[in-house]
Amino acid sequence: MQPHDFWQDVHPAGTFEPDGPFSGFFPATLDDGRQIRLPIRPLADGEHALASLIINQAGFDVQDALAADLAPKLAAHRPEVIVGLPTLGLTLAAAVARSLGFARYVPLGTSKKFWYDENLSVPLSSITTPEQQKRLYVDPRMLPLIEGKRVALVDDVISSGTSIVSGLSLMASLGIEPVVIGAAMLQSERWHDRLDGFGRQWRTRVVGVFRTPILKKAGEGIWTA
Repeated sequence: MQPHDFWQDVHPAGTFEPDGPFSGFFPATLDDGRQIRLPIRPLADGEHALASLIINQAGFDVQDALAADLAPKLAAHRPEVIVGLPTLGLTLAAAVARSLGFARYVPLGTSKKFWYDENLSVPLSSITTPEQQKRLYVDPRMLPLIEGKRVALVDDVISSGTSIVSGLSLMASLGIEPVVIGAAMLQSERWHDRLDGFGRQWRTRVVGVFRTPILKKAGEGIWTA
């Protein structure tokens, strides 16, 4: 497969062996059995790897399938507004909000506009851009849409948990406690400890479309779960 071929198709249930070993891609399985091919990204030690999802590069069929799967899981918590985490989480948050029949969603941002208030921001770190010093902002004009509301916080992937904790920190500074956290992919369990450190209740409020494990090298180009 070429790099641009990933995340473009939703395959029928049983198309790929879900238990491995895996070569070239990892088949993520949705609740209804359909599958999406994800590229395998080796980690720095060369002995382990993770499956990757870049949702804003995914085909619209894949985006729609992920949003359609996540929306009812969020709906069970009766959210009144969807709040999306930048950057990739915004793609999923918008699609989920539309799937739930909402007229809009609230995007958080990392690009400070001149009317933003520094007090309405928190530091933001990302596992994919660790060298960048960024802040997470909420547009002050959006506050009436989320204050006193049942908020669902949405990101594309929960991996290390850093982005989600930043989102929770920003919401907490506004006096908002999200009723649920949603993501397309829950990547391994590395995020458990970080989220537990913010509050033991949060892990039970996380819902995802699918989970992916840490992969271990089993040969040249061969990986097992």
